[in-house]
Amino acid sequence: MALLSVILPSYNEEMMVERAGERLGQLLEGEKIKFELIFVDDGSKDATWSKIEEMAKRYKYIRGIHFSRNFGKEAAIFAGLAEAGGDCSVVMDCDLQHPPETVIEMYRRWEEGYEVVEGVKRSRGRESLGHKASAGLFYKIMTKATGIDMSRASDFKLLDKRAVAALLDMPERNAFFRALSSWIGFKTTTVKFDVQPREAGESKWSTWSLVKYAVTNIAAFSSVPLQMVTVAGVFMFIFAVIMAVESLVRYFGGHALEGFTTVILLLLIIGSLVMMSLGIIGYYISKIYEEVKGRPRYIISRTAGIKNRALQVVDSCYNEKEIE
Repeated sequence: MALLSVILPSYNEEMMVERAGERLGQLLEGEKIKFELIFVDDGSKDATWSKIEEMAKRYKYIRGIHFSRNFGKEAAIFAGLAEAGGDCSVVMDCDLQHPPETVIEMYRRWEEGYEVVEGVKRSRGRESLGHKASAGLFYKIMTKATGIDMSRASDFKLLDKRAVAALLDMPERNAFFRALSSWIGFKTTTVKFDVQPREAGESKWSTWSLVKYAVTNIAAFSSVPLQMVTVAGVFMFIFAVIMAVESLVRYFGGHALEGFTTVILLLLIIGSLVMMSLGIIGYYISKIYEEVKGRPRYIISRTAGIKNRALQVVDSCYNEKEIE
């Protein structure tokens, strides 16, 4: 029987990890699917890890990974994929805003032969106006920069073990899972879902964190900002030529420009563009520096549960059995 690995990145989710583990466990048991749940604690400051340890003692199909500090959601996803032993793996949020029932639909599509099953948002659920606007702007920027439609994309998706291996073979440290999982190709389909309201706790995504997330992942996946520097330079060159021609015509016509307003404005515009361009180039150089150093994406400080153990479902009897 095929094994399904469910990876749940967790950060300060002490109120949700237990609910997620029990809900998924009951659902997958009822569907007679052999599975394991892998919770990745991304350096939480609350009792998230102790909750995961308790669950790992109660349920043999639950495993836990604890980071030495907060490395970010992308690192948590890749750590879970690296530790997964399943024939296919699902990545989903442990706050249950990704509906667990959709996991079953994804698994059935995988059984039909699809190797990547993308979770596509039918609706974004209840959000504040400010958060919805900032999220909309974020996805528009990401779509333009990456060339991939990110308007309804999410980290909620199923990957066959071949697709997982392709992702893990990529040596880059600043990886953008949501875009890379689409970039690798393979036989792909989509399933739609409605974002569910959080049952407890608060969202960890603020407007500022979305901005930082966008900047980091655009630089990690696309060179569009560098191309924008070149485009801005071309436009400024054309503008400078036009201004030069106008100045020469006025000069030889005896109507030279009066004052320094135009010169000052040009200096301010050009100076601002130069500084912005240097900032963009500097950011890319810093990312190159990080890649060259070759530091690991994450550091695992502790684990819970037994690797290569899952829930084997056989004819309505639930037997803990070591995976061959």
